Amino acid sequence: MAKTTRTRIARLRTLALTGITTTGAAAAALTLMPTTAQAAEANQVPAHTVVTASSHDAGTAAKGQTAGTGNLDAWIKKSLSIMKAKGIPGSYEGLKRNIMRESGGNPGAQNNWDVNAKQGTPSKGLLQVIDPTFHAYHVSGTANSITDPVANITAAANYAAHRYGSIDNVNSAY
Repeated sequence: MAKTTRTRIARLRTLALTGITTTGAAAAALTLMPTTAQAAEANQVPAHTVVTASSHDAGTAAKGQTAGTGNLDAWIKKSLSIMKAKGIPGSYEGLKRNIMRESGGNPGAQNNWDVNAKQGTPSKGLLQVIDPTFHAYHVSGTANSITDPVANITAAANYAAHRYGSIDNVNSAY
């Protein structure tokens, strides 16, 4: 009887710890998940702290100056080059980790089920950026297209730098 009671208590402790861990992870994910209010915050960032787009950026893609074709490694490296020139922090490892979690490396990925999508603003691209965030944090020298891999990576890294200090500090949905 004593052994059965100890076994039951041990199982209950394991279940309780699993429940606490699962609940904690879910709470952390919900806490870090972007909301409409966070998307609106993008427009409230002081103008002097945001790397902004210039009027000639829309023609950049047509001139072939972005890495719209290629592979993930090339897109990340091109983005890192632009980030370095613009003073946006981030590393190859931080970008790749977040890209793989967000889109699996698919530049055409689009989230059609989360709260943003339900409100008409689906997350798009390698780093699953919503349109208002992309426009607020778009970086000159990249295509003015949320689905362009380099533009998407660089805008997301610019956003993460302003919100979290660096894309390297992002370890879940942002």
